[in-house]
Amino acid sequence: MDKAAESLDAARLLLSQGYADFSASRTYYAMFYAVEALLLAKNMAFSKHSAVISAFGRHFVKEGIFDEKYHGYLIDAFDLRNLGDYGTGERVETIKAEELIRQAAEFIYTIDEYITRHTGG
Repeated sequence: MDKAAESLDAARLLLSQGYADFSASRTYYAMFYAVEALLLAKNMAFSKHSAVISAFGRHFVKEGIFDEKYHGYLIDAFDLRNLGDYGTGERVETIKAEELIRQAAEFIYTIDEYITRHTGG
């Protein structure tokens, strides 16, 4: 969870310097690290990003533990990360990167609260 928080801080810093593409990438990783921590708390680990995203949906959203909007946040972040990292010609808009950071902050907080309540930290 520390890595998630640090990545979100880096995303904010990058955006403040005008680097929306790189900010979106760091924001996605912040969310990704939070989900990895959540999965590890349940003794699950996956090597592919798509598997992590899928496992979050299957084990935590479908089961009603987290609202489905969080799965949507993660998927959108993954798509923006791909655009920011690999997009040719198209860029992540600043306003979209700002919204992504807000969503990620809520996402990380929610996962951190769950981990704290259910695993003792």
